[in-house]
Amino acid sequence: MARNAPGKHWRKGMTLMEVVRMFATEEAAEQWFIETRWPNGIACPQCGSLNIRKVENRKPMPYRCRDCRKHFSVKTGTVMQGSNLGLQTWALAFYLLATGLKGTSSMKLHRDLGVTQKTAWHLAHRIRETWRDEEAGDFENAVEVDEGYFGGKAKNKHAWKRKQEEGRGPVNKTAVVGMKERGTGRVRAKVVENTDGRTLKGFIQENVEDGTKVYTDTATTYSGVPNREAVSHSTGEYVREQAHTNGMESFWSMMKRGYIGVYHKMSPKHLDRYVKEFEGRHNQRPLDTIEQMQVMVFLAEDKRLRYKDLIRENGLSSTARPAK
Repeated sequence: MARNAPGKHWRKGMTLMEVVRMFATEEAAEQWFIETRWPNGIACPQCGSLNIRKVENRKPMPYRCRDCRKHFSVKTGTVMQGSNLGLQTWALAFYLLATGLKGTSSMKLHRDLGVTQKTAWHLAHRIRETWRDEEAGDFENAVEVDEGYFGGKAKNKHAWKRKQEEGRGPVNKTAVVGMKERGTGRVRAKVVENTDGRTLKGFIQENVEDGTKVYTDTATTYSGVPNREAVSHSTGEYVREQAHTNGMESFWSMMKRGYIGVYHKMSPKHLDRYVKEFEGRHNQRPLDTIEQMQVMVFLAEDKRLRYKDLIRENGLSSTARPAK
């Protein structure tokens, strides 16, 4: 590909036809998950032993550990555990969410994968858990720090709701604080209950090395942050030499395009998963598509999200229809 091609031209993508051929059968998909999860040989998810025996006709648990005597499959101990969906469906869902830069709604997954919308909603939330990387290290290069606010527009709310929230400004939305590291382009973001100085400065301290250059706007909540330089948005100043937060604002722009054009609504109770989706997909974009999927499989271990927990968390009844 030409070196002046748009976007991340060095990446090797995958066409839909390539994906369909790669995961043409359930057996092919299972083999890919096995080789990706266990490149050095099948290991027991319970005790880590390599002393494994394959049990013929023992579906859905085709392997038995000779040490701890537990049966397991490639789904055991991952976000896929307990799922009745085939691995072919899981592989295609990984591809769709990895390549949908602005997100992929549960309605699209429902149509593309031939599953119910409720199943697709649960499937998408489980895959979002794979982007939750708790072991990521601190940022060492200069960072840009900014906040984003997500929620419905006031003009679309009922009059009584607007009156109730009158004068509250962005506090009627859910706040998200984020930072982008210059040089690597990595992003880290999380939902916060408020945007006071203690919260924002605590977020910076948790995620950057001491002495790191920090760029913010002139909000007083950042006062006292060491090695900080600010630009005054209120006076129309957005760039002053190296001081700006344009990189982080670009991330918010992408996420808001997903909010408006794909999901239409992100429940405050689930917003953190959507934040991790956009964060993880952004950070993995320099990788080839197949590498992105492999990283997602790797990060799927030791994470489980049951449907009943999602329902309970969202306050829905067992018959309620989940959002996109």
